[in-house]
Amino acid sequence: MTRYSYFCPCPRGLEAALAEELDEIAQADKTLKVHTQVPGGVHCSGVLQDAYRINLHSRIASRVLLRMAHAGYVNENDIYDLTLEQAWEDWFGYHHTIRVDVTAVKSPVKSLEFITLKIKDAICDRFRDQFTQRPSVDTKSPDMRIVGFLDAHNFTVYLDTSGEALFKRGWRMETGDAPLRENLAAGLLRTSGWKPGVPLFDPMCGSGTILIEAAQMVAGIPPGIRREFAFEKFGSFNEAEWLAIKNAVRANPLPAEPSIFGSDISGDMITMTRNNLNKAGIRFDVPLKQIEAQEIKAPTDTPGVLLTNPPYGERIGVRGDSTVEADDMAKDFFSAFSTTLKQRFAGWSVFLFTADLGLPKMLRLKESRKTPFFNGALECRLFRFDMVAGFNRREEAKPKTAS
Repeated sequence: MTRYSYFCPCPRGLEAALAEELDEIAQADKTLKVHTQVPGGVHCSGVLQDAYRINLHSRIASRVLLRMAHAGYVNENDIYDLTLEQAWEDWFGYHHTIRVDVTAVKSPVKSLEFITLKIKDAICDRFRDQFTQRPSVDTKSPDMRIVGFLDAHNFTVYLDTSGEALFKRGWRMETGDAPLRENLAAGLLRTSGWKPGVPLFDPMCGSGTILIEAAQMVAGIPPGIRREFAFEKFGSFNEAEWLAIKNAVRANPLPAEPSIFGSDISGDMITMTRNNLNKAGIRFDVPLKQIEAQEIKAPTDTPGVLLTNPPYGERIGVRGDSTVEADDMAKDFFSAFSTTLKQRFAGWSVFLFTADLGLPKMLRLKESRKTPFFNGALECRLFRFDMVAGFNRREEAKPKTAS
């Protein structure tokens, strides 16, 4: 069978987690090989069915890009010529719509828009030469996405096998403000070391993204089971093989006792999370509670993982005093939240994902680890705090300083 080179982009900071996940997917068929990690993704190779499997099973990849060509370039004409040489007609027809996206790192070209146009022209010219008809451009919902990447010396052109970005699982009906993307939530879960069966608590769950990713892992529901992919429109698409891959999925037994818990200050968010859990196919109990994060208690006797993406501004101030400055409100909130963690979460591993790099100072806690991530262009950290038993008693035992 023909082997292809793939590139799986992911949120920056999750490259190692994605490589680990791809290794796990590779265990199922032995044809997928995982290669190098680079900033923003992982290179791998395999047969076409491996692209099917990655799209179905990867929680962390943003897309699965099939490499069509890779070569050095000097100017825009080299990029046009290389694109023109590729057998695009083997993959899709002139009746399909296309979109071209280009990214570059240290490339000498002056205009990425012009490069995008040259790639589009090359594809359309090839179809026009062969069929006297050409694909139309659709930037909103194209059948096929073509991705160009330039560095200082080389040009690579890819055909996207995914279509819509993979973080769009197909279950999300409603979101809160600026929801955490699903693949980033899955990466945070993996980075935290959480595994199904370990208690998990998100006390500021918003629309429930972290909880749903975890619940689908417990249930054995692949992230791509409820959506469609661009590869289903390829000329070489083998529907029987795709159905066989999907039919090989085996759901896990439903847990007898809850192990995933959520809460939020907003009743609307709790309702939203319930709706999203249902749409995501979760058929076991995920207890949810409307409560302020400062008032929470550990939901299980057994310590577990508390993982959350703390909100700021309005969400913190849902029941706060509107006359208090936002910064002061945040300080008061995190001070109270810190006390709750120290008093009620002995033995728990607490992970807070935030763009506020000064969060440990507001909590008056020393992190045991901080992992850098990017949420889009926004630099973030996943802070880990280990809640040691007796933490609060030690705090109270400290001698008071004279005022």
